[in-house]
Amino acid sequence: MHLLRSERAAAMFLLAAAALGLALANSPVGPALIAAKSAHLDVPWLGLDLSAGHWISDGLLAIFFFIVAVELKRELVIGELNSLDTALLPAIAAAGGVAVPALVFVAFTAGTPTANGWPIPTATDIAFALGVLAVFGTWIPTRVRIFLLALAVLDDLVAILIIAFFFTTEVEFAMIGLAAIAVTVFGAVTRVLKPRSPYVLARRPQWPIVALLWVLAALAWYFTYRSGVHATIAGVALGLAASRRPGGRAAHGLEPWSNGVVLPLFALSAALVAVPQVRPSELDPAFWGILVGLPVGKLIGITLAGWLGGLVAARRTGHRLTIADLATIGTLGGIGFTVSLLMNELAFAADRDVAAEGIIAVLLGSGVAIVASGFVVSARSRWYRRHGGRRGSGGALSH
Repeated sequence: MHLLRSERAAAMFLLAAAALGLALANSPVGPALIAAKSAHLDVPWLGLDLSAGHWISDGLLAIFFFIVAVELKRELVIGELNSLDTALLPAIAAAGGVAVPALVFVAFTAGTPTANGWPIPTATDIAFALGVLAVFGTWIPTRVRIFLLALAVLDDLVAILIIAFFFTTEVEFAMIGLAAIAVTVFGAVTRVLKPRSPYVLARRPQWPIVALLWVLAALAWYFTYRSGVHATIAGVALGLAASRRPGGRAAHGLEPWSNGVVLPLFALSAALVAVPQVRPSELDPAFWGILVGLPVGKLIGITLAGWLGGLVAARRTGHRLTIADLATIGTLGGIGFTVSLLMNELAFAADRDVAAEGIIAVLLGSGVAIVASGFVVSARSRWYRRHGGRRGSGGALSH
């Protein structure tokens, strides 16, 4: 299980799964696998109408979003986002990292039917970005990793809001109310498992409470799905509602499954797409908007906004990251991958051809960002080593 908690391993599994999915989709078995992904595994008496691919993206991926939400709550309570002073600079950089890629996408697609895909290049894959930093950034200071984590968490928060508000059509408010009740009860029950709760101090068995939490989580997911809101939002709501320490333990227990099963399975499924047999000039403008928006838009947006924000934040905190550190974070921010693939699926659900091109663009754009960030992080790590850095726990630089 220790291997599956590693940021390096998580990034490797994701990359390998995506490469395998793309290779299989363009092999002789590709048509059969793509058909199997599209095959419906319905539960009519519950009103569940999902293909195999959607069971992964709408169902299993909620586990990943639960872990992200627990991390977000931790950062808001005791981490880098727990005050205006510490959250200001990552928030400004994250805003730039969302706005500029979206503007790049719109510059390519303005006036076309695919302009609604503007959210696709705005996402950053936390697991992949931290994995690349762990592999190549042995001597990078801890403060840079913390800044990247805070920025990526805020970035994912924006992505969650975009999914909730821009990719929701018909809403069943009764189902939203039932989902809210399930989430509220889930949050209340997690407090029974707090370290100093009377239940825990009485040494009573915890498995009945855990079983109840699983049932409540399943109900929250089901009601969210039936409401018309994307079902992964249930994972976010549950993570934010959970009491911090029980939620942290749950996320810790689920992390190996998320890194080793959920995310690779999603990457494999999402990458099961035949490479379009078209000339570059025939590709939809959305392809180029994503391909350029991820590595270039993220780099410019995060670096420029972080630098401008640093002029303000330094007056409040007394320090700011250098432009080189911000550029390093900007290259890592261009790794969209998981959330970008999900947004591509949602944005172009009605146009399979554009969706296929979008998947290729996300993989290529993220691939460019991975290679670029590998070189940039390595160079920055060597610079810190030459200037007297010393490794701390986990290979990070300590000051």
